[in-house]
Amino acid sequence: MHTLSFNRLLRYRYIELIALWEGRLTTKHLCQTFQIGRQQASKDISAYNKLIAPNNLLYDRSLKGYVPAANFAPKLTAGVLEEYLALVTDYYDPLNILNTLKLQNCPLEDIRWPTRNVDPALIRSLVEAIKSTQRMEVDYVSIQHPDREGRIIAPHSMVFTGERWHIRAWCEKNRDYRDFVLSRFRGTPELLGPSKNLVEDDLAWQTKVAMEILPNPDLTLAQQSVVAEDYGMLKGKMNITIRAQLIPYALNLLRITINPEAENPLSNQLVLGNAKTLDKWLAFANQD
Repeated sequence: MHTLSFNRLLRYRYIELIALWEGRLTTKHLCQTFQIGRQQASKDISAYNKLIAPNNLLYDRSLKGYVPAANFAPKLTAGVLEEYLALVTDYYDPLNILNTLKLQNCPLEDIRWPTRNVDPALIRSLVEAIKSTQRMEVDYVSIQHPDREGRIIAPHSMVFTGERWHIRAWCEKNRDYRDFVLSRFRGTPELLGPSKNLVEDDLAWQTKVAMEILPNPDLTLAQQSVVAEDYGMLKGKMNITIRAQLIPYALNLLRITINPEAENPLSNQLVLGNAKTLDKWLAFANQD
């Protein structure tokens, strides 16, 4: 493959990600993201499909866009869900430019969570349902119910908990908003039309609360000072504003228990200072 300029490589990677995970690519995607004209966007798609990944994309007249061919094979990306989700959720660097740069003479290693198996066809259906606020029929499994169970849900957001991705959706079985782990869907969902249960109606999602994080008071004062420095605390505490529904996930990441006196403070170095005011939201996680 001939050497590509940095900007073209970014656009070709973008083409590949949108086509694979959303199932429909148009020149509008490129125009809006890269601030280029329609003619240039059309040239980029044509060049990708002829020079980078021959016949990866097919033009669908009914959809007025390009769709992935049955034998679609990623050439410039790894073909894992995390790439697409990082692209659509990274508000400060939507093109993920920094992650494509390699620093010379800077040895480092990082530990990443193993990627979970997720079918691109599932993501395409979920993205379409979210964008058009539709209900969908799905098959879902869980630890409590390992056999397939039919559900009708209305998804409104994708969420990264720091460990895994899930969908926040209205569940008609439970008559409530629930969290569904992406890797636990089975088969291809069926879209059922518009939903009346919208993101605006999800109280736990719409409510923002402040979590007051403190060093564990069972540590010595010197140890508490070390912990405060670790997290850049001001006057021995830090506040994190978060959606109420996401509190349990944040506590898990920070290794904070609601009953810290039962834990070893050396293992649980942080505590939630305002747990009593957040009782309403700590009692449930609403995860399936």
